[in-house]
Amino acid sequence: MRFDLLTLFPDLCRGPLDHSILGRARAAGIVEVGIHDMRPHGLGRHRQADDAPYGGGSGMVLRVDVVARALEAVRRPDSRVVLMEASGTPFTQAVAARLAASPHLVLVCGHYEGVDARVRDTLADEALSVGDYVLTGGELAALVVVDAVARLVPGVLGCAGSLAEESFSHGLLEYPQYTRPRVWRGHAVPAVLLSGHHADIEAWRLERARERTRAVRPDLAQPDPPAPPRRKPPASEP
Repeated sequence: MRFDLLTLFPDLCRGPLDHSILGRARAAGIVEVGIHDMRPHGLGRHRQADDAPYGGGSGMVLRVDVVARALEAVRRPDSRVVLMEASGTPFTQAVAARLAASPHLVLVCGHYEGVDARVRDTLADEALSVGDYVLTGGELAALVVVDAVARLVPGVLGCAGSLAEESFSHGLLEYPQYTRPRVWRGHAVPAVLLSGHHADIEAWRLERARERTRAVRPDLAQPDPPAPPRRKPPASEP
């Protein structure tokens, strides 16, 4: 899968993509990420990429002709173009899963006051927002989308089974996780997790996931949320 990011500030995007899971996936050739400066497509000697908004108002607006030229340089017949915009559709795990089926995503990062509306209306396939807040630009939002989508690409995660039970995958937040030490400063790991009874452990995890969802995200809570798929018990316990 390939991602291409269009931005006026390419250095904002480079660092996070070189490390951890994304860095390894890029090194292995499982995902490709291109970062493209839109400034060379600007106008005049100073490569102007934005201008004052028609009708007045504060700030500067990214020009549609500049974005179009930058997009034409990377767009393919199988591309899906996504504009990162605060007024876009909320980005969710379900949206990430849908985008992961695309062979090529182009993420357009706005900046300053915003982007000419004709980018959204005529050039982008959709606009996405990563939350109900406003960022200084679309670069950080685009990195969130790349991270969330790329980890769903087969081969990116070392343990693909971890995708099955994580938050939002089945209408629930993920249950609490524990590891060694068994007791830390008087706080002990729940005894059921040490019991070796896999049915009891799964029931405990499901109930904790439901409790956490009701407490933290009541908007996601359902009367009878679906249970995560049953995992095969490991061959041995430590």
